[in-house]
Amino acid sequence: MRKIISFMHISLDGFVAGPNGEMNWIKVNEEIFDHIGKRISETDAALYGRVTYEMMQNYWPSAGDEPGASKHDIEHSTWYNKAHKLVLSKTMKGASLTNTTIISDNLPDRINEIKQSRNGGSEEILLFGSPTATHSLIQLNLIDGYWLFVNPIILGQGIPLFVDVKNKIALKLLTSRQFSCGVIELNYAVDKQ
Repeated sequence: MRKIISFMHISLDGFVAGPNGEMNWIKVNEEIFDHIGKRISETDAALYGRVTYEMMQNYWPSAGDEPGASKHDIEHSTWYNKAHKLVLSKTMKGASLTNTTIISDNLPDRINEIKQSRNGGSEEILLFGSPTATHSLIQLNLIDGYWLFVNPIILGQGIPLFVDVKNKIALKLLTSRQFSCGVIELNYAVDKQ
């Protein structure tokens, strides 16, 4: 069965964005890009909420073709264009979207179908950012792991990662890593036993 892994940058006090969606506090460098790029390259599917998908779709399809594109932009653009994209949205229509599946209803059933139908695809489906979609999936107990990059900052306010969690979620730390810029990666599996 495939696993949904929430990939998120987070502040020390648990926020994934500032009060107005700001993400200018996130620290990234070549060391982090290379590390993230390796794991992403082993995945062939991405899950997004509508807002994050639209943001990604406005940048990544052609980012690698731009003059002066960085190594990261070229690699991620190539990956993005090949990856199957799953989008949680009640308002989007998917008829003209290439390599994209819109999930607009029966969220638990549709996600479980996707998780069970691996069909040669990668073991993981990475849920990129998308705090609202993440909140919904957490509440439905559909997230199988958290790949968090804890940034050395306290925001004080903003959009939290965890909202209205009704029951404890036991986690098992798989790996951790500290980067030279002060960011710490924490890779957890949800212990569903």
